[in-house]
Amino acid sequence: MDRRKFLYYGAMTSAAGLLPLSGMVSCTSRSAKLPHESGAQRLSIKQLQAWEEKGFGMFIHFGMSTFDGDEISKGDKPSTFYAPTNLDVDQWIRTARDAGMKYAVLTAKHVSGHCLWHTKYTNYHVGTSSDKTDVVGAFVKACEKYGIMPGLYYCAWDHHNHFGSTPPTRYDGHHSGITTTEEYRQFQWNQLEELLTQYGKIGEVWIDIPGILPRDHRHKLYDQIAKWQPEILIVMNHGIRDGSVFEVDYAWPSDIITIERLHPSSDKVHVKWRTIEGKRYYMPGEVCDPIGKNWFYVPDDPPRSDAELLEMYLHSRAGGANLLLNVPPDKTGKIPQMHVDALKRLKSNMDKVKV
Repeated sequence: MDRRKFLYYGAMTSAAGLLPLSGMVSCTSRSAKLPHESGAQRLSIKQLQAWEEKGFGMFIHFGMSTFDGDEISKGDKPSTFYAPTNLDVDQWIRTARDAGMKYAVLTAKHVSGHCLWHTKYTNYHVGTSSDKTDVVGAFVKACEKYGIMPGLYYCAWDHHNHFGSTPPTRYDGHHSGITTTEEYRQFQWNQLEELLTQYGKIGEVWIDIPGILPRDHRHKLYDQIAKWQPEILIVMNHGIRDGSVFEVDYAWPSDIITIERLHPSSDKVHVKWRTIEGKRYYMPGEVCDPIGKNWFYVPDDPPRSDAELLEMYLHSRAGGANLLLNVPPDKTGKIPQMHVDALKRLKSNMDKVKV
């Protein structure tokens, strides 16, 4: 049995109480040596490996979908429908820190089009809602307070702010039928400028569903984001794929390869060196998956078992990828206690296997 399989199966049986935990090895030592290649990517390998060493982050899906109960929200509810009763952004990030997470990514705007900051480009935002807190601002401040790297998510698909864009004919993983107008793309550009110039240093930015943007526009947007935030990781979400094949037409350019709701198997490692259109790029992997079944809070959606959560982490790290574990706040605006407790147990199990 090779070292990765030993780590994985040993840790899982240990979590079940079948083996002593002493002597387990760390899976973080695999990337200690820098590769000999420098690569054609924008960020240096040293910068990318510093992000890889963070290893574990919190994805935070929160917004209109939390309140209308629809992950693919139609954006048809009034802004006041967003109504947290006890919003506590500090609790989110304190929970992330206590779970051993090193970074967090917040859904600043999801498909509903409702924005978690006071944008001047639409009136569909928290400033016109039932709780006017600038959630993005509170999030970045909490990250600074607890030593967590802040990241922001922005969805290119928008059900509320159309600007003449065509909504999807169906949701099939490739978002068939969506087209975007130049006016909408300028709207997105302007909003990203707000997010990336008004809140200080942001470590990672997610552009979800990038395939609906023309490729030449994605390149221009990528270059502009790099001007606003030179050290930021720019993520064009690759979607529900295992990362073995990177779809250039859908998600290029991107600094990393996302692996949504999947993870490298115990006998497969994420391939970090990719040849794209004749050039070699170092592209780390990031697994994203919810703590339960849903991205946004849904009542009666309990966390996965302790063994499964540990498995998700070990599979991701032993497979050469970070884990961005989604932990959604509820309608009060706090992370439910059942998730807080599950993360505490996960941290304890991670500490026992020294990962």
